[in-house]
Formats: sequence, C-alpha cells, structure tokens
Amino acid sequence: MIKNDTKIVFIGAGRMASAIIRGLIEKEHYKPVQIACTCGNDSTGAQLAKETKIQYLDAITDEIQSVDAIVLACKPQQFNQIEKSITNAANGRLVLSILAGIPLNRLSEKFKLARNIIRTMPNTPGQIGAGVTAYSPRSKLSIKDQKIVDNILGSLGNFHEVNETDLDAVTALSGSGPAYLFEFAAAINEAAINNGLDPELASTLTIDTLLGSSMLLASSKESPEQLREAVTSKGGTTAAALEILSKSGFRDLIDQAISAAKKRSIELSED
Repeated sequence: MIKNDTKIVFIGAGRMASAIIRGLIEKEHYKPVQIACTCGNDSTGAQLAKETKIQYLDAITDEIQSVDAIVLACKPQQFNQIEKSITNAANGRLVLSILAGIPLNRLSEKFKLARNIIRTMPNTPGQIGAGVTAYSPRSKLSIKDQKIVDNILGSLGNFHEVNETDLDAVTALSGSGPAYLFEFAAAINEAAINNGLDPELASTLTIDTLLGSSMLLASSKESPEQLREAVTSKGGTTAAALEILSKSGFRDLIDQAISAAKKRSIELSED
C-alpha cells in the first residue's frame, strides 16, 4: 500500500527512472520514503526499491491522496497498456512523460483529468547526471509544478523548455546524438588500430580526446569552427584529415542523418 507521505510515483523502473530517482535523493529534493515505483512483470522495480530504499508497489490505485506527480518511465510501446487504475490515480496530478514519440495530444487523451502534462525528451548521459532534456508542457506551469519539473529534469542534467513542434528536431539532435558520438568514437578507435596502435591505447586516447574536446568546447567562448581552426595548421596533419572529411561530404552526411532521425520521430508520434 502506498504511504501517505509519498510525493512522486514512477511508472517503470528502468535506467532513466533509476537515474532520476537517484538524482532526486542525492540532491535531497525528496526522501526515499516520498518516492514509489511500479513496473511490469519483471524484477526491476523491486530491485530499484531495494537499492534506493524507495517504495515498490505491486499495483497503483486511485486512492492516492498525497502524490504530487506521476512520472511515465515505462517503454513507449507499453503506453496503450497503461491500466485505468493509473489513469484514475493521475486525476488532479502532474504527469511527466519521458516516453519517446508519445505527443501531448495522446497523453492528454489517456490522462484527461491530470492537472498538467509534460512531454520530455531526455538523453542517455542523464544516467550519470550529464544529460540534457527538452520539455514541453500542455499548458503554462504553476510555480509549484515548475519546481517539480525543475527537480525531476535537473536530476538528469541540463534542461530547456521548448515548443512541442521542436521536439522532433530535439530528438534527432540530443536524443539520438549520443549514438552519433559513440559511432564516431568507434570509427576513430578502429582507424587508430588499423594504423598500428595497441587497442587498449587506442581506446584510452579516443575517450580522453573526445572528453577533453567536449570540455573545451563547453568552457570556451569560441565557436566550434574557431576551435577547429586553432588546431589546424595550413598544410599540416589536421588539414590533411579534414580535407578527406570535406571531400567525403561529412557535414552533408550529418545533416542527412539528423533529418532522417527527425522524420522518423514525426512518423512515430503519428502512429
């Protein structure tokens, strides 16, 4: 049974839910006793509750008196199977969804009596508190609900309010973006090995180079182009490499990739 001092309930107990819950507890926005989770027919919810000391619920009823917010953190394909007891429990509460591809109109159909609904697009670095999330509310947030949203999304990293029409492009950039970076890392790591480096050394150099470059980009007032030019001497090694990327249409490929991801995001939201 849910406890009277519960303030937030998570539907789903996967990696992103775990990251949010751990962040909320670490930053002391909520005590473990104020958080509850439930999940499908697996052990993730019970295991998360054991590790974090939050409550695990076998089921959720509409008899929730003290809950402020419900976070939808199940798999997007499970959205249509959300039980009526959960939609009833959401009446008068804030509903925050991290389900990719589920637009506000579908969320509103499911949770008709929620006091407000937030659609978000987090990314996987949120698992270590270094993510970025874009969010769009159904209507203007109250001061109370804005604080709840700030606490939840802040537990994952940075966050930005956007128009819902921008979320498909956001999905293509920051949502899918980590995969582009991981693919680039895999490519340069493989190329380094092909050029004679020991695999362990190649991996270490790849990680340190990408990490250091990202930190420099984040802390510098210079644009990416200016930082690139600072590394590139005329007729030097970097110039030779960049010439290959340019001739291969590197930027055009990235543009095509992000456009394809945006298109697919739109298609998924219309299913």
